[in-house]
Amino acid sequence: MKDFFYGIETLFVDYLFWPYDALRAMEYDSWWGANIMSWLFFAIGFVAFIYWMRKLSEVNAAGEEDRTSTSHSYLG
Repeated sequence: MKDFFYGIETLFVDYLFWPYDALRAMEYDSWWGANIMSWLFFAIGFVAFIYWMRKLSEVNAAGEEDRTSTSHSYLG
């Protein structure tokens, strides 16, 4: 059973996470290069946020949402 868990460790440490090890080793040479994954995830999140806000404003402008208060008076 111990070999199974060592196999999982080998899979992740030696094969799946090697790009992140390379980026970590690049830290002293180029801060921007070492943090490229963070910037990429930030850009994807920012684009998704803008897309979602535009869709919400379209639904709000169309007046399709039911805004009746059903639980508490302070929510309406």
